[in-house]
Amino acid sequence: MENIRIETAGGVTTVTLTRPASLNAITPDMHDELEAAFNAFAADPAQEICVITGEGRGFCAGSDLKAVAAGGHRSYPAHGYAGLIERFDCPKPFIAAVNGVAMGGGFEVALACDLIIAAESASFALPEPLVGAVALGGGLHRLARQIGMKPAMGMILTGKRVSAAEGHRLGFVNEVVPDAELLDVTRLLCGEILKCSPMSVRASKDAVLRGLEEPSLAAAMAAQDGYPAFAAWRTSDDAREGPRAFAEKRPPRWQGRTGDPQ
Repeated sequence: MENIRIETAGGVTTVTLTRPASLNAITPDMHDELEAAFNAFAADPAQEICVITGEGRGFCAGSDLKAVAAGGHRSYPAHGYAGLIERFDCPKPFIAAVNGVAMGGGFEVALACDLIIAAESASFALPEPLVGAVALGGGLHRLARQIGMKPAMGMILTGKRVSAAEGHRLGFVNEVVPDAELLDVTRLLCGEILKCSPMSVRASKDAVLRGLEEPSLAAAMAAQDGYPAFAAWRTSDDAREGPRAFAEKRPPRWQGRTGDPQ
């Protein structure tokens, strides 16, 4: 990998964009590298959480237009922009640790994550209309779904940049922390998630995202037993281990895998 760094520790995969001189703008080659990294994370049963962050003073400034102009645009990988924005088949959590500017495609990458932890210096925008473009990486749809139509339109139609604090007020940022504490706080959050059953975490994410596409609350509740990660949890070792550990007054020993019903 020439443009990203991948580290794994204790069930957490951290993918760091490593082009700080260009605010980690994404080149055509980076799309393929990120696709491979996220595919490996999704397929590794030992890895439960993926953290995405940037090196230097930027999270991601979107597409590197100079690289695109020099090498010609290539098709995006199977899971879309950055190998992430169309990754609808992975129930494991993704966390964006946003350390600086998240613009255009960089903001879309953050919005595609399940949680956003932002440094105080972070800022966010979909500035495409300012340069005669349209945000095509899911940002238009995700932002409206995550914060509501009117606040989203306020950002989208003006291309304005908002601070981390404003992002928290609007609701797309989970927590704002001092710059120096960003990764430490993100690791603490990962630790809280890792205390939970992996099967339960995946089932919960799967149910929320799929349920939002159902026509009603009643329809979502009726359909959830058939959602893949929810169905896997039903027959998992974890579903039995939780009540057992509680009854025996001991910490649960999560296996994170399906098993034969007992």
